[in-house]
Amino acid sequence: MTDREVVLRRLTALREHVGRMRRRHGDSLAEWRRDVDRQDALGMSLLVAVQNALDIALHIAADEGWGVPSSYAESFSVLANHAVIEAGLADQLANLASLRNRLAHGYATVDVDRIWTELPAGLSALEAFAAAIALRLGTP
Repeated sequence: MTDREVVLRRLTALREHVGRMRRRHGDSLAEWRRDVDRQDALGMSLLVAVQNALDIALHIAADEGWGVPSSYAESFSVLANHAVIEAGLADQLANLASLRNRLAHGYATVDVDRIWTELPAGLSALEAFAAAIALRLGTP
């Protein structure tokens, strides 16, 4: 059985970082390109939010006895296979897991324009994930 308190702590952190990213995103791509400090701050919040979503997915999969996913991306598929989240949402979250890997490991493929463009949909996916997990836990 899923440890509710563990998941709630992760869910709280995920939501806090999504809120920070919404505030930091801004309105101008040109301003975003010039503000390296904001890029760093937003990148760190993105990394933390996605990591919390991954930790939640892995925790639920393990505690429910659904097996150990072979990758971060697969952890969301496991939840979709057990009707915790929708398959389309699992795909969106898998893309965020890939971005998280590029951020965490400093791969040269991190493109600040791409982050700017994809972030709104990524934040919506994280919010949908948080809502689905909260529903599963019976909390708002």
